[in-house]
Amino acid sequence: MGCLYNGLMRLVLVFLPVVARFQLKLRQGVDGRRDWRSRYPKQFEPKGSILWVHVASLGEFEQGRPFMEQFKKKYPDWSLVVTFFSPSGFELRKEYPLADWVAYLPFDTRRNAVDWVNWLQPSLVVFVKYEIWPNYLKEVSKKEIPLYLIAASFRASQVFFKWYGGYFRNALRSFNRIFVQTEQDQNLLLHIGYHSVEVTGDTRVDRVLEIAENAPEDPIVAHFVGDHWTLVVGSSWAPDEERILKALELAQLGAFRVVCAPHSITESNLVRLEKRLGAQAVRYSKAAGLSEAELQSYSWLIVDNIGKLNTLYRYGVVAYIGGGFGAGIHNTLEPAAWGLPVIFGPRYKKFEEANQLIQRGAAFTIQEPEELAACLKYLYQAAEREEASKQVRDYLQQSKGATGKILCRMEAAEMKQPRSH
Repeated sequence: MGCLYNGLMRLVLVFLPVVARFQLKLRQGVDGRRDWRSRYPKQFEPKGSILWVHVASLGEFEQGRPFMEQFKKKYPDWSLVVTFFSPSGFELRKEYPLADWVAYLPFDTRRNAVDWVNWLQPSLVVFVKYEIWPNYLKEVSKKEIPLYLIAASFRASQVFFKWYGGYFRNALRSFNRIFVQTEQDQNLLLHIGYHSVEVTGDTRVDRVLEIAENAPEDPIVAHFVGDHWTLVVGSSWAPDEERILKALELAQLGAFRVVCAPHSITESNLVRLEKRLGAQAVRYSKAAGLSEAELQSYSWLIVDNIGKLNTLYRYGVVAYIGGGFGAGIHNTLEPAAWGLPVIFGPRYKKFEEANQLIQRGAAFTIQEPEELAACLKYLYQAAEREEASKQVRDYLQQSKGATGKILCRMEAAEMKQPRSH
């Protein structure tokens, strides 16, 4: 399996630049890694004690962020290096002020792994959630550098738990310890003989609670919402929006407001949504020029910018999270941080927090507009909505604190004194 993996990686390096000519995201990733051996040393000089944190993309960055921030607060003399796999994460967080350097991780070949680790010489390495790159893990482990996987999440369908997955099971054994989100994750690892595992929870809970605690107010959205019952729609796709429109028509809730942040804010998608909604919708970017009375003449506010959604849930009483009719739902913890009951489509089962919220009666899954209409009518009633909201808050209170637990365990094992090269 190792020969097959490394052979496939070599093929990727040959063909990816060709394919990348026709796809912007791939091109960004290829260009960002090109000639890294000559470019990276000009951007960053490794010295002293270095914490290297690797994440896949933006979601995993936000998952690792509470750990990075607590670590830097306690060990300010250490340098923090953050690497990304995906351009979508790198492009949005390449200026992350807490990091001493942010870069693309070179592709996982044996030579790249050896050269990278020899050059960077990290003192501590942390991978986040499910980033398993065998060559890098092997090289870090071979040099006896402390190596951890945090906020890890596993599913029985993954290659680690298949009869042919021995190469990737061995990669897991490179970690000094794996900190997982749930007991189910732990049991999967125990079943394959990996015992250096501990349940500490999901660091994203700490992150979303921190965001909610420090979120600024938004006068535009506050004026738009007023005293109305408000549904906040996060990261929606067309199938979500169609069901919401039909459900609101069926539910006949009376006066309401919808704050809608589409997953894609390309001009073509925004125009499509505006045409579908007609005169009842206004873009956030245009709302600033309206009076409060003019603003309240609309029932839909289309959020046409990036990075604002997680603070806008404060103005809702219920959240609908998109993606459940596609590859999978988006972030449910952000609205949960504000105590909002959450609704989403059927593709949610690989997200443990969604499963937990459903079990508690704090989240609801729907297939058809009629089901969504019934759900909205149910949550339109104050008593039912408040009970669901209580369950949301209870779940978060019981789940917080993962970051502190992880750092405490690492300190006990590794962090007695900062190291030098």
